[in-house]
Amino acid sequence: MPDHAQPDAATAYEPTGRTVPTRARERASYDREFVHSILDSAYVCHLGFVRDGAPVVLPTLYARVGETLYVHGSTGSRPMRLAGETDPGLAVCLTVTHVDGLVLARSAFHHSINYRSAVIHGTAHQVTDPDEKRRALDALVDHVVAGRSKDSRPANAKELAATAVVRLDLAEVSAKCRAGGPNDEPDDMTLPHWTGVIPVAAAYGPPIPSPDLPESTPLPAYLATLA
Repeated sequence: MPDHAQPDAATAYEPTGRTVPTRARERASYDREFVHSILDSAYVCHLGFVRDGAPVVLPTLYARVGETLYVHGSTGSRPMRLAGETDPGLAVCLTVTHVDGLVLARSAFHHSINYRSAVIHGTAHQVTDPDEKRRALDALVDHVVAGRSKDSRPANAKELAATAVVRLDLAEVSAKCRAGGPNDEPDDMTLPHWTGVIPVAAAYGPPIPSPDLPESTPLPAYLATLA
C-alpha cells in the first residue's frame, strides 16, 4: 500500500477528526482506489447507528455506485425507517473488513491479523426516487454476482413497496491495512515457538443447482467464470 500521509484531493478522501486513527496511523489510507477495492471485493458491511440512546450494529448487504453506497432492507427495519423519519437523515458509521492472514508471533502479545478495512461516517438518506431505487436494487444484486440483475425477474410493485433503500455518500472515509509478518521482540527471537503467517482467502465452489431446476437449464457464463 502506498504512503497516503499527504492525500491528493483528486485521488483521495480528505482526512477528518473521525477518520484519523489514534493508533498505528501509518496503516491508514485515504486513497480512493484502495478504498473502492476494499468495498467492491466484500459482500457484508456492518451498519452502526444510535437508536433510543443506545448503539446498534447490523450486518447487511451493500453495493457501491460511484461515490455512493446503497443498503437495502425491509421498510419496517430500524435503520431504513429512521433514515426516512429523521431530519436531515440518520447518522451512521459503516464498516467493511477483509481478513487476509493470521499472524502468529513467538509471544502471545504480538499475535495479530493481516487485514484491510474501510470505515465510512455520514448521514444515510432513504431513497425515494423510483428510478434511483431500481438502479440501487440492481446494483445490490450485481454486487453479489456481476450480471445477475439482467438474468432474474425484477422486483414487482408489491416487492418494491416492501423494500426500502438508503443512500450513504462516500465523503468521510478512511481505510486501514496491516500486512507482513510478526513483530517479535529481539529478546524473543531465540524462543522455540513456530512463527509466521497463515494466509486466509475466500474461494468460490462449483455452482450447486436447485433441486427444482430443470436439467436442461444451462449454467450462465457469468457463473461458470465465477467458479
